[in-house]
Amino acid sequence: MAINFRFSSVNRSKSFLICILAYLFAGVVALAVGYILREYHPLLIVGVADLTAMVVIFIFSLIFDNSSLYDPYWSVAPVFISLYWALTLVAGVDTVRQIVVLVLLYIWAIRLTFNWIRRWRGLGHEDWRYTDFRLNTGKWYWPVSFLAIHLVPTALVFGGCLPVYAAVSAGIKNFGIIDYLAIIVALTAIIIETVSDRQLHKFLSSLKDEGEILTSGLWAYSRHPNYFGEVLFWWGLFLFALAAAPSYWWTVFGPALITLLFIFISIPMIEKRLKKRKPDYAAKRQGVSTFIPWFTGV
Repeated sequence: MAINFRFSSVNRSKSFLICILAYLFAGVVALAVGYILREYHPLLIVGVADLTAMVVIFIFSLIFDNSSLYDPYWSVAPVFISLYWALTLVAGVDTVRQIVVLVLLYIWAIRLTFNWIRRWRGLGHEDWRYTDFRLNTGKWYWPVSFLAIHLVPTALVFGGCLPVYAAVSAGIKNFGIIDYLAIIVALTAIIIETVSDRQLHKFLSSLKDEGEILTSGLWAYSRHPNYFGEVLFWWGLFLFALAAAPSYWWTVFGPALITLLFIFISIPMIEKRLKKRKPDYAAKRQGVSTFIPWFTGV
């Protein structure tokens, strides 16, 4: 993470307090929007409220000159989106599936948010990807930040959550085999992401040489197992949608677009950075799968 000199004097505790207040305010504004649109379809209500909350967070990012304020939005927003949809269910929705989906989603969200809390050093620091954007875009940074860092991820997460609507609010098929498959996929995803993040945290905590490379544990089989776990989780949610309401097959575009984001944007960006910062990275990681944990390159 790069240093943000403008707010480098704000300590970590105050930074978290500011972040919490920003998200609380965004939540209140989103609730107000939802109330105003209460007569409309739940998908439209959540979509507009989600967009409005994102704009509020963007304003805070702008005020504090730090786009990293947006980072927890990825894991926080789905919690409230899914809860609202669960409360607007249609008659006949399978409550067992609803509970299972919500529990898995909340486990994923709590874990991912905790991982962000553990890593974020406060308003004095900003994610390296955002500082790269600053250098490359100059005076156009904030319009780029609004579109690329705030709006696009918000749209992707909303798309990824659409299967949740089918599973907890619209689907009336009984709990069945596909649901069990979805549980296996989602749990596997959470485990992979949890284990790989813990291994990465342990490695970084004991790092003595910037040139060292993590090649043990799950990282021996994938260069980015944490990303694989993240993507796999969204596919698990989609399986719940298929189980609940096959007519919602079109929600596949949500996890599909998230997959494309990681494969064609997130991974190439971090690969480029690792090759630049660690001279032996390309040679030592040659033959290791880029994404899917495997024994040979994929």
